[in-house]
Amino acid sequence: MISLKQLRYFAAVARFAHFGKAAESCNVTQPALSMQVRELESHLGLTLFERRQQGVQLTDSGREILKRARDILTAVRDLDDFAHHHRQALTGRLRLGVIPSLAPYILPPLLPVVRDRYRDLDLRIRETLTETLVEELVDGQLDVLLLALPIEHPEIVTEALFEDRFLLAAPAGWRSEAATPKTSRSGKRARAETRASRELLEGGHLLLLEEGHCLRDQALAFCQRRQIEALDTFGASSLSTIVQMVSNGMGLTLLPEISLGVEAKHGDLEVVPFEAPEPSRTVGLAWRASSPRRRDFEALGALVGDVAPRLVQRALRSDDRQGSRLRPGQSGEA
Repeated sequence: MISLKQLRYFAAVARFAHFGKAAESCNVTQPALSMQVRELESHLGLTLFERRQQGVQLTDSGREILKRARDILTAVRDLDDFAHHHRQALTGRLRLGVIPSLAPYILPPLLPVVRDRYRDLDLRIRETLTETLVEELVDGQLDVLLLALPIEHPEIVTEALFEDRFLLAAPAGWRSEAATPKTSRSGKRARAETRASRELLEGGHLLLLEEGHCLRDQALAFCQRRQIEALDTFGASSLSTIVQMVSNGMGLTLLPEISLGVEAKHGDLEVVPFEAPEPSRTVGLAWRASSPRRRDFEALGALVGDVAPRLVQRALRSDDRQGSRLRPGQSGEA
């Protein structure tokens, strides 16, 4: 008789491609895990892994069994979720995956709100790239994702939460001569406002995150070019690193508006909006279509949708008080 324990251990070995690492992740000894996997192979009459000195590799039969094992384990998790969470929203354990270009900005204000309103929630955070998050969501390792949409997958449902526009970040004083003075209806001179164009962006040295970050792909899509001669993605895995490079005159970048409260106050930076239509990304949630916890995800989405706009407004008010070079795109009277 096949047991859920055998399927869990088998899936763990497949995930890590190593018996020792799989045993550690399952909090069991390697001999105990190996025995369960061998019993599974014996019951099925199949060899699931090709064992090598440097690790293991799934056989063709193993890959087919893994697909079915994951479906079974996901169904069991969904059943357990339904039994424990159908009475009240956001209780018990919730495993949330977040992309790196959102986590440092949305989580600090979001987590205290979640803690205060949902004290029975055990929230676990996983921050990594979109591709990995989607794989782990489908595999049942995560419950819900906070990321940039769209996500095209037949087993995933998504819900858009808010639009996060992109602004051009440049060294202080960059093209300040391009600012166009405006005059208010009262005749007073309005604060100078600069609007960036796609052409100006392509004419500068563009700094982007390294391969694998969706923010990089979105920036390239806006530029309408997959290859840019002045493109630099060498070793940059965080927006904070990119911003420091920009503030020291090493190039330009696209900065999500939600990050302004953190990134725009670091270094000597000038941030200006783009000409209409402004580039942006849609931020939303994604979860398995089979999950019974839709009410939990909608409650979480409502919190995120409430926190995000306040982040942007707080960043703009802080900038006005400090008199920095952040130009949000709405000129005020001098």
